[in-house]
Amino acid sequence: MKLVVALTLLIVGAFVFALVNDNREPAPTTAAEGTPLPASAEAKPIIVELFTSEGCSSCPPADEVLARLEQSPPVPGVEVIALSQHVDYWNRLGWTDPFSSTQFSVRQSEYARAFGKDGVYTPQMIVDGQTEFVGSNMGRARDAIAQALKSPKATVRLERKSNQDAAAADTAQLSVHIENLPAMSAGDTAEVLLAVTETDLQTNVSRGENSGRRLRHIAVVRQFNVIGNVNMSEGKAFTAAPVVAISDGWKRENLRAVVFVQERASRQILGAATIRLASK
Repeated sequence: MKLVVALTLLIVGAFVFALVNDNREPAPTTAAEGTPLPASAEAKPIIVELFTSEGCSSCPPADEVLARLEQSPPVPGVEVIALSQHVDYWNRLGWTDPFSSTQFSVRQSEYARAFGKDGVYTPQMIVDGQTEFVGSNMGRARDAIAQALKSPKATVRLERKSNQDAAAADTAQLSVHIENLPAMSAGDTAEVLLAVTETDLQTNVSRGENSGRRLRHIAVVRQFNVIGNVNMSEGKAFTAAPVVAISDGWKRENLRAVVFVQERASRQILGAATIRLASK
């Protein structure tokens, strides 16, 4: 009798163990030991802009947040394309930022008008052209990126053409192809913009609020211009072949080209792509 009871308990235990294990979540597949595979083979590019200045003592933490977002996107399925734009209105307060430009101050003012703001501030982060907040706020950045992921985006293909001319080593020929543009805001129009960014930049600040600090920057915008307008009403794709002029002092291995489509009035970004300018 004892033997029958023991065998019965053993069989029941084995059944329960199998049932529990059948209902467990399968272990994640890994590309290498301890490395989970990405949730999606193709990440959606999201533009994250930071308006910053070396003359602003509250900006270095925001510069660090931008670097973290680019290197380790906080939301699965996203490729963060960072654009660090150094404004020039801090220059009169003790330190001239070597990466600053009036062009970026003007762009930030355009955002302020679109958002209904009375003025500008640093550090300001803007995600997808739609959500703005203090640039050092990682939580707000994470939420804004997650929200931007829900918006449909155009297909933007950006390629670097092979440079056969040794004399043109200070240029980069690009090929841009845009299609599948999502429906634009009523009455709005959109333009295609090209930015060239450089990473791994450092400055020893000797004056101003950051005096004595060594500041490090990623994705600093070196060049920024409009390369065309999109009109998808006839279903035609947008194509362009812009040439990037690489200035002395820029390190080609640290340069990237960024192309994106942005509505003029709403400032919403409808699609983006990025590519390294180095040959390898």
